Amino acid sequence: MTNAQTPEMEQDPFHDIRPYRDDEVSQVLFDILHDNEFISAITQYQFPKASKWAGFLLRPVVKQVLAARIGDIASVKEFQQLVESYMAKMINRTTTKLSCSGIENLDPEEAYLFISNHRDIAMDPAFMNWMLYHAEMDTVRIAIGDNLLRKPYASDLMRLNKSFIVKRGVQGRERLTVLNQLSQYIDHSIVGGHSIWIAQRSGRSKDGDDRTDPALLKMLHIGQRKARSFSEQAKRLNIVPVSISYELDPCDAMKANELAALAEHGEYKKSEFEDIQSIVRGITGEKGQVHVAFGEVITADFEDDDALAAELDRQIHANYRLHPTNLAAAGEGDAEGNAKLEARLAQVEGSAREILRKMYAKPVENQRAAQKLSEAPVAGEEE
Repeated sequence: MTNAQTPEMEQDPFHDIRPYRDDEVSQVLFDILHDNEFISAITQYQFPKASKWAGFLLRPVVKQVLAARIGDIASVKEFQQLVESYMAKMINRTTTKLSCSGIENLDPEEAYLFISNHRDIAMDPAFMNWMLYHAEMDTVRIAIGDNLLRKPYASDLMRLNKSFIVKRGVQGRERLTVLNQLSQYIDHSIVGGHSIWIAQRSGRSKDGDDRTDPALLKMLHIGQRKARSFSEQAKRLNIVPVSISYELDPCDAMKANELAALAEHGEYKKSEFEDIQSIVRGITGEKGQVHVAFGEVITADFEDDDALAAELDRQIHANYRLHPTNLAAAGEGDAEGNAKLEARLAQVEGSAREILRKMYAKPVENQRAAQKLSEAPVAGEEE
């Protein structure tokens, strides 16, 4: 034990990153309801104009309404049922079709490490959880970066919804400690029967090119490196690649403008509340068709992170559901697809237009490459 460890950490080594337990729910909700900053944020979101001049009147009303809705919630499941009701409304308002494939190959009695491509901060794991929930399977524990949880109430809300915290930005020896804790927590969850969702790399794929970061896979082994090999640990985690595709990306213009600014100026500075704006736009914006594709459990031996990353990419690219907007961007669209794409391109100007087009075209390019790879003869086989 190091001097930095506390008695609480000895009893619960994951207490500062894990989701909240049922016995913690009531107190956490009480604290959130009495967080004036949270109440102000909700008031401003619900009443953007009136809150500026009548906020002092509206805040007590908002607090009272929230207390009525969440005051009796005493478990994580009850909280997720509340989230599910809002999720249903969001799906009806912002999607034209929500579909799924491959879920029938999952065993409800097994725990899996779902590694998916990453397009939207909130909605990627939410759509996957929706599919699991309606297939009567347990929802997952969700990995979320602490860079999105600058406010205590944001962290509390996410941890109530079975999220666990990935600490970013730490350096030196502390970084190794953080990676060890994260690695051990993921292993602890899977072995304990709790599935996990984690993105294939840090940050969203803003250019549409879904690639797994080998460093993520190295992290999965780091906490178990003394107990078993990389290959053994990978198989122990029951890894399932997941492809989540949106016909329309609500944040596509924001992403294209950011990439254009980076290309032109070499840097891009986010505004103070840009991450929050991305989350809100991702939730409330039009998405068109959305498809969640579960791949095959990875059971083969992969001796290193690069080889495993290549297999994850192959499955994610091959299983990605290509929408009319993707095909239109790749020059293969019909009239409807071309019209939808043109509407997205009209949001931006200059070099951002071509960046946005390529964003939608990249999945087509990646899928064609994955198909060629699967059709290529294996070394040593006769053609």
